Amino acid sequence: MNAIVGDEAAQFRVALSSLRDVRLRPEILVEEAPAPQRLAPYAIALSAEVVVDDEDLGSGRLVVLHDPQGQDAWAGTFRIVAFVKANLEPEMAADPMLAEVGWSWLVEALDAHGAGYANISGTVTRVTSESFGGLSDRPLEGQIEIRVSWTPLTPDLGPHERAWADVLGQAAGLMPLPPGVAQLPRPRG
Repeated sequence: MNAIVGDEAAQFRVALSSLRDVRLRPEILVEEAPAPQRLAPYAIALSAEVVVDDEDLGSGRLVVLHDPQGQDAWAGTFRIVAFVKANLEPEMAADPMLAEVGWSWLVEALDAHGAGYANISGTVTRVTSESFGGLSDRPLEGQIEIRVSWTPLTPDLGPHERAWADVLGQAAGLMPLPPGVAQLPRPRG
């Protein structure tokens, strides 16, 4: 990330603070990752793994780009680029509506968290593998990949991070937390 100096980075500092204040469910392990350097003057990237009982169920990446001058393609000064990938149960992998369902997870999560957004676009990819011959006893295997970007309407990006984490959890098969139930913070080791 570029050195943050002067007033032009004030909104980016607000965005960073809002991201760092988010507490996610304990199965989703998030850490800062190298951010792309050529797409915007300021950027931060988060990578996540969904881990349950030492089993990796999914992964994701959230990249926040900020250009104080704005970019026409973004229609704003911020852009969020997100990625989610998870293994699927055979029944879910075989569902022909999976792409539409994956997209609805994203839109519903953004709306549920009050994450105002514009210019959303992306893809949902379903990959299935069937085994034959000597491997025919293996069950159908599948994965979902969601690649999406959108323009947040404010530099408060906490709701956007929570929505991304919800989609990652859903794709990885975690049961959603009931409405009104707050996730307790992870103990610091």
